[in-house]
Amino acid sequence: MTDVAHEVVQFIDLNATAVMFLFIVGFIGGLVSGFIGSGGAFVLTPGMMSLGVPGAVAVASNMCHKFPKALVGAYKRYKYGQVDLKLGLVMAASAGVGVQVGIKIQEYILNRWGQAGSNLYVSVSFVVILVVVGGYVFYDAWKIARSGGGEQVSKLALWLQQIKLPPMVHFKTANVTISLWFTIPIGFATGMLAATIAVGGFIGVPGMIYVIGASGLVSSATELVIAFVMGFGGSVKWAVTGMIDIRLTLIILAGSLLGVQLGAIGTTYVKEHMIKIVMGTIMLIVAVSRGLAIPKYLVNLNVITMPQNTIDLLMTASFVSMCIALGVGSAIILGAMWRAKRAETKKAMELAVEEA
Repeated sequence: MTDVAHEVVQFIDLNATAVMFLFIVGFIGGLVSGFIGSGGAFVLTPGMMSLGVPGAVAVASNMCHKFPKALVGAYKRYKYGQVDLKLGLVMAASAGVGVQVGIKIQEYILNRWGQAGSNLYVSVSFVVILVVVGGYVFYDAWKIARSGGGEQVSKLALWLQQIKLPPMVHFKTANVTISLWFTIPIGFATGMLAATIAVGGFIGVPGMIYVIGASGLVSSATELVIAFVMGFGGSVKWAVTGMIDIRLTLIILAGSLLGVQLGAIGTTYVKEHMIKIVMGTIMLIVAVSRGLAIPKYLVNLNVITMPQNTIDLLMTASFVSMCIALGVGSAIILGAMWRAKRAETKKAMELAVEEA
C-alpha cells in the first residue's frame, strides 16, 4: 500500500463512554441482525464512524465480528426451520467473489484519496442504497400491513421462476425453483457491498425476497449463512492489510452475541411483514445520519468550504440521528415481541379456562 494508505489507518482512543456506546451498538446491531437476517452492518458501521473510526477500519472490524455472530444466529434460526442451507451456500459462492472485488475497490479508494475519500465513499454508498432499498422495503411492508394480507411473491420473482434456463435449482425450505444464473448477481452484489461498506444483508435479503421469491422469514434467516461465509473470507483478506481494530471487533461482538439470539427468538413471535417494517425504518433513519456527515468529508477533500461550527453541528446531528435509529429499531423489535408474546399468553389462558 502507498504512504497515503498507511496514514489513514488510525485506530481511535477508547474511553469508558466509547466502550459502552460500542457495546450498545453491538447489542442492537445483533438484535437487528437476528431479526431481519442482515449482518447488522448498516447499524454497526455508521455507529463506529460516528465515534470517529475511519471508514475502512470500521468496515474491516465489522466484517471480522460478523462471521461468529452470523454463525450463532444461523444455527438458532436453523433449529426453527427457517434457514434454506442450500440457497445460502449457493448465494455465498458468488458472494465470496464479490467480497474480493469489493476489498480491491476499497483499497484503491484509500490509496487514491485517503481516509476522507474512503469515508465519503462509504457514506454516499450508505445513503444511496439505504434510501432506495429501505424506501421500497418499507413501502412494501406498509402495503401488506394496510391490506391485512400476507406476503405475496413479487411479479418479478414469478416471471423469473418461469424462465427455464439450465441449470435449474430447487430450494426446499424456500419452496422455490429457479435458474442458478439469477442467484449469481444477487450473491455478487451482496459480497461486493459487504466488503466495500460492510453491508450486504439489505441487498441479499430483498434480493432473495423480490428476485428469487423466498419469503421474508426464510430470506432473513438464510442471509445469516451468507454473512458467515463472507465474514470469514473477508476478515482474512482485511487482516492481511492491517485494517482490523481487534478492540472494536471484540466489543461489538460481545454485545452482538447477546442481541442476535434475542432477535432470532423474536422472529417466532411476529408476523413476517414486521421484519420488513423494521428493516425499512432503520435504513431510512441511518441514511439521514450518514447524509449529515457527508459535508465534513467533502470539506476534507477540499471540494467545498464550510464554517467549522456548521460542520460540528452536522456531525452532532449525525450522531444523534444514529442513536435515534438504534433506539427506534430496538423499540420496534422488542415491542413487537412483547405484544405477540402477550397475545400468545392470553390465548393460552383462554384455552386453559375453556378446557377447565
